Amino acid sequence: MANEDPTLERHFKGHKDAVTALEFCPTGKKLVSSSLDHTVMIWNLQQQIRAYRFIGHTDAVNDVCFSPSGNIMASASRDRSVRLWIPNIRGDSTEFRAHNAAVRSVHFSPDGQQLVTGSDDKTIKIWTVHRHKFVCSIPTHTNWVRCVRFSPDGRMLVSCADDKSVKLHDIHTASTIHTFPELKGSSNHVAFHPSGTCIAAANANNSVKIYDIRTRKLLQHYDAHLGPVHRLSFHPSGHILETCSADGTLKLLDLLEGRAIYTLHGHQGAVTCCGFAHDGEYFASGGRDQQVMVWKTNFKPVELCAGLEVTEEADHEEPLEVTVAVSPDNSEDEERITTVRGGKAPEAFQNTDNKSNKPFNGNGEEDIATSLQHVKGSLQHIITQLDTLTQTVVILEQRLSLAENKITELVNNQHSSI
Repeated sequence: MANEDPTLERHFKGHKDAVTALEFCPTGKKLVSSSLDHTVMIWNLQQQIRAYRFIGHTDAVNDVCFSPSGNIMASASRDRSVRLWIPNIRGDSTEFRAHNAAVRSVHFSPDGQQLVTGSDDKTIKIWTVHRHKFVCSIPTHTNWVRCVRFSPDGRMLVSCADDKSVKLHDIHTASTIHTFPELKGSSNHVAFHPSGTCIAAANANNSVKIYDIRTRKLLQHYDAHLGPVHRLSFHPSGHILETCSADGTLKLLDLLEGRAIYTLHGHQGAVTCCGFAHDGEYFASGGRDQQVMVWKTNFKPVELCAGLEVTEEADHEEPLEVTVAVSPDNSEDEERITTVRGGKAPEAFQNTDNKSNKPFNGNGEEDIATSLQHVKGSLQHIITQLDTLTQTVVILEQRLSLAENKITELVNNQHSSI
């Protein structure tokens, strides 16, 4: 499938702690990332455009994602809240308390109308995006829920937890329909294959497993990493699986050949998150080194893989090694970052995620124009207040002059009487 080796296109610096999650926007060449530094950041692939740092959470942000239209972002935090953002320079956002413990996972349904969250309180919860109304809870796990994701058709959920299990759930009945036991260790992340026929699990015991949800059998098992696997992401074609690990590497697994075809080195320390763009042209990675890297796949176009077959991992051919080096200095990158503090917008998310609304503009022209109008209105308000203050000062000065005249008159009268 590969035409040329993957290449590093951009690397971004701006987070102050480990990057925890990232996702490409469906509508353009930008991506969002979250971090233990309590912030969410939007990065643009165009060199001349700023990055945006969104501040609102009061603790580490564990997960972040775009809605299917790209008009809303959702973030999940250790502060027990989920925050919905309209990704503009005003920082319009709303927050709701979703769980009784840290929220580790958040994901939009394919139609953008619902959210699913997973938490350390051991529950999975479904919410409506409009007014973030609670729909139902699935208390099926017996330990911290690490990840929960919608299926491509929106009918099922897959989740993993520290109880060493991966579970399938039916959305309509809010019930668990199958449990895949992971007896040798817990899973950190799960994802549906683009066809919806399989799921993949990134495991703490260094392995990656792929299950068929129809036969509910193990299809493929990879021991490609030397450390716990943190996250994984399917290429939109379904042929390639990207994985990242505490061993400091990214792997690209060819699911048709059943082997790792690339090992990518670039981060200093653990690679904590990864993800493909929706068109498959790029993929990204984030690490404990606080960096986000964007890679170009250089894959040949292929048809969508309708499903996977049982494949034994091929050990006879070593994966190709790709190593890149980046500068540790981030002073220039910091100068191009705009900090946005999340403001309350209780009505901002009514009917926001539909196609009639314009997505977040990568060049920020519409957002800047709106912001300038807002600034202009604020300045006019300040000018009005200054006029009122000036008038008040004039009145006070007049009253002070009258008081001084009366005092002078009283003193003169006293001297005359003496």
